[in-house]
Amino acid sequence: MTENTALTNTRCPEVSEMGSAGGEVVTAKAEPPLKRNTDLIYSVEDVPPWYLSLLLGFQHYVTMASATLSVPILVASFLCLEEDDPARGALVCTVLVQSGIVTLAQTTFGIRLPLVQGTAFSFLVPVITLLTVVHPPCAALPLANMTREARQEEWLGRILDVQGAIATISLFQIFLGFTGLVGMMMRWITPLAIVPTVTLVGISLFDVCSDKVSSHWIISITTIALMILFSQYLGNVTVPLVVLTKRRRRCPSFTTTKVKLFKSFPVLLAVFLAWGLCGILTVYDVLPPGSAARTDTKGDLLQRTPWFYVPYPGQWGLPRVTAAGVVSMLGASVASIMESIGDYYACARMSGAPPPPISAINRAVFVEGLGCLLAGLLGTGSGTTSSSENVGVISVTKVASRRVVQISAVILIVSGLVGKFGAIIVTIPEPVMAGILVVMFAMITSIGLSPLQQVDLSSSRNLFILGFSIFFGLLLPKWLERNPEWHLGTGWAAGDQVLRVFLQTPMMVGGVLGCILDNTIPGTPEERGLVAKQEEGKERLQLSDAGEWCYDLPLIMPCIRRMPWMRYLPVSPTYQHQRVPRILQQARADTP
Repeated sequence: MTENTALTNTRCPEVSEMGSAGGEVVTAKAEPPLKRNTDLIYSVEDVPPWYLSLLLGFQHYVTMASATLSVPILVASFLCLEEDDPARGALVCTVLVQSGIVTLAQTTFGIRLPLVQGTAFSFLVPVITLLTVVHPPCAALPLANMTREARQEEWLGRILDVQGAIATISLFQIFLGFTGLVGMMMRWITPLAIVPTVTLVGISLFDVCSDKVSSHWIISITTIALMILFSQYLGNVTVPLVVLTKRRRRCPSFTTTKVKLFKSFPVLLAVFLAWGLCGILTVYDVLPPGSAARTDTKGDLLQRTPWFYVPYPGQWGLPRVTAAGVVSMLGASVASIMESIGDYYACARMSGAPPPPISAINRAVFVEGLGCLLAGLLGTGSGTTSSSENVGVISVTKVASRRVVQISAVILIVSGLVGKFGAIIVTIPEPVMAGILVVMFAMITSIGLSPLQQVDLSSSRNLFILGFSIFFGLLLPKWLERNPEWHLGTGWAAGDQVLRVFLQTPMMVGGVLGCILDNTIPGTPEERGLVAKQEEGKERLQLSDAGEWCYDLPLIMPCIRRMPWMRYLPVSPTYQHQRVPRILQQARADTP
């Protein structure tokens, strides 16, 4: 098979349809093929050989694992879990299994693009806010004098509140996706509303990163330096690798190619090297006893963890729903949806697929809502979103096969069922994980600023909205954090707590301000960055009738097409818009 053979065999150029009279089969010529990414080795519908799929799937696994597993490890410190508590490993295993299940559902029934589902960093801020506002900080508790049973009761009470909040807010995502309200929401969620919301996710975690990095500055800075070295300075350095090119007489043929190893695995390489350095310094007692950088601080965690662990709903107990918890997660849910929609379009572009139709986006948000519901029932400590890192893997490897990501999902589930694996991940020293978090949160901040390329930054209107939303989004939560004795004075204790959690979540304050100001202060479409959306609408209108078969559901499409009522269901592939959004109406009017 040559490099471009995979692209030409994805779909027959003719489409067969059953005629209405006499059951005669009529062969109709399909629409002209779309201009696709000719650099792709495997497109969305292609299926590489099983051994190659296994290697490529493992590559996706290791790429998302470093980012995904940092969330439960960080959340565990706010749950007041002991360093050698096997629940830390169980939490990691639960995240892996949940991510694998949702990835399979998303690639099979959701957006059907090669997207990996992982933990959402946008949920991290409200989770920390909930655990430090509704519950006393772990530093304020006499943990050293508490019995093991008392500690267990403490952290179980905390995670049950988080579970209830995530499970409840998932119903909001499910409703938005199933009813098709996602498109309606995007009318008011403009670039100047997205920027404060996503940017404040990274900026507001500054204090958390500072505390973690200060546990051992040298190791943390070393990890950060390795990340920068691999991803930026050595990103274009190639390493020879033996790969399969084609078969001759049923025998595999191998050749040597050069791959950008450092650009593909900067996180993994940095973690392993820094982790190994900590291990060497621990063996030779260079690090003092009790240092956070030592690899033996987790005690007998590995021995106390079982070989196999099967997560199940309610494993920590029955989730508890509180108004404060639900309100704190609302902003995280909106930010997660916006981030995922951006990943949908980016992944389609990298995969050579047409822009996803509204029905596919509705299904994708619907499946992510189900994933958040599963996360709440299992108790992962975070919600679910698309992994942006794995979209970057597609752009580097030129492999966009859906089957590869599905194999990666199976690897996630299998590794999560092995309890010892989760325990090993938890033993990574805290300063190493802190260095990784600094780089990742910095990237989240920059990703949040990227929509500014669509707006007019020479406009004083836009500069005011942007600066005020971000600054006040940091100012008010920080003031409330430093003045815990101040009461809102609503006369209702529960109402005061709900408002305090809402106002102490930076992404909620900044995002709401940006949305209100941008939709109420007069401004032209060019100023607000809406012209880019119109161009996107024109492109979707031009491509809407050709090449969207990759978003069809497997096996059941003939049955769906025979059901006329499915055209009115927003999650159906045959969905026909009864009310075209205003931007698309303008795009249709401007399209010749």
